[in-house]
Amino acid sequence: MAVKAIPKRITTALVNSLGAGVTPRIGLEYMAVGRKDEIETLLNDLSNIGESGSVFRIIVGRYGSGKSFLLQIIRNYATDRGYVVADADLSPERKLCGTKGQGLATYRELMKNLSTKVRPDGGALPSILEKWTAQAQMAVIKENGINESDSNFFSLVGIKIAEIISSMDSMVHGFDFAKVMSAYWEGCRTGDQSKKSAALKWFRGEYSTKTEAYAELGVRVIVDDESWYDYIKLMSAFVKSVGYTGFLVLLDEGVNLYKIPNTIARNNNYEKLLSMFNDAMQGRTAGLGIYLCGTPQFVEDNRRGLFSYEALKSRLVSTRYAKDGIRDMQSPLIYLDRLTNEELYVLLLKVKDIHEQHFNYKSNITSENMIDFMRAATGRLGADELLTPREIVRDFIGIMNILHQNAEFTFDGLLSGDLFKTTHPADLEDDDDEAAVFEL
Repeated sequence: MAVKAIPKRITTALVNSLGAGVTPRIGLEYMAVGRKDEIETLLNDLSNIGESGSVFRIIVGRYGSGKSFLLQIIRNYATDRGYVVADADLSPERKLCGTKGQGLATYRELMKNLSTKVRPDGGALPSILEKWTAQAQMAVIKENGINESDSNFFSLVGIKIAEIISSMDSMVHGFDFAKVMSAYWEGCRTGDQSKKSAALKWFRGEYSTKTEAYAELGVRVIVDDESWYDYIKLMSAFVKSVGYTGFLVLLDEGVNLYKIPNTIARNNNYEKLLSMFNDAMQGRTAGLGIYLCGTPQFVEDNRRGLFSYEALKSRLVSTRYAKDGIRDMQSPLIYLDRLTNEELYVLLLKVKDIHEQHFNYKSNITSENMIDFMRAATGRLGADELLTPREIVRDFIGIMNILHQNAEFTFDGLLSGDLFKTTHPADLEDDDDEAAVFEL
């Protein structure tokens, strides 16, 4: 299964990510295995979002089962198809709400990671605004048969921009959002870079006081911990009006909400999640998709998980008929099943080829070696249920690294000796390692 000419930049990212136990951000198409039903469901979601629908889903799987990998797959699919995507990992400092600006911190992370097809690595906000102003100017030129040298060109563009953003006045905080957009256009028209920078600062949620925002932009509100989600909805409406297909918000590490020790603070976050869920399911947002990843414990724990919040439990719990292997792929909860041994084997073949291409060599690892490795990994007590792609890939690339650096070792010798032991999930220290592990 030879891999065709993968750029060195991508093989470097893949090998380093796999060896370090983190999800690769690029090159996922060279490793994708299985998840056919899940990907088909998410692609159908994209189609619905592109038709001004809205989607909310929680992707559920234990550590290392593939949640983060699936998010990155859908992220790449979406940007390639003209969507704007914002992603963030939740953490003790980034939640949905909090008393120390944790919700605002999440918003800032989302805006920092705002991505499009031409800016897939984040930081796309300036290019989105530039596209908006350029479209308005081109529309004026086309409709009026004039060019930029005409004396009333900029006044006509101002009128056109006012028409574009007037639809946002009816949305919560829409008037101020539109006012800052007008300030950005004014900065473009006059060449005032400080005005443009101030507008970008406001959109990114970087103003700490209303006084500062009013002095620089003439608006009396700023993005804060309470209102950040309202601005996500405004941004969704805005990018749709600019011509993008839709807007996706990807939130990983949902387990950090489960870990909030204070019951009131935890329930406040679940209440915010409930409002996001209701907005999507009741069609109160257009062209917006929200995906959250979490473990089964985060969802199902009746003491601290989402199911401890009755309003969420009643909406998320699966139908009683989805049992005995029957899956409802249209449920808000998408549970990730374990990859089959055949799929894991194909995955290891891809990892082997990527490793060989990156280091420009041909390993001596045979099909029999790989089968022995699979038997060793899956033959442990309980491994059939507990083994995850992250663990088996990390172990396999580890043994490849050792063999590549030490010609005196053999695959069989490492596999059967004390120099190499496959990782058991129970060996992981605790759930706090979630943010740093590879989820394929």
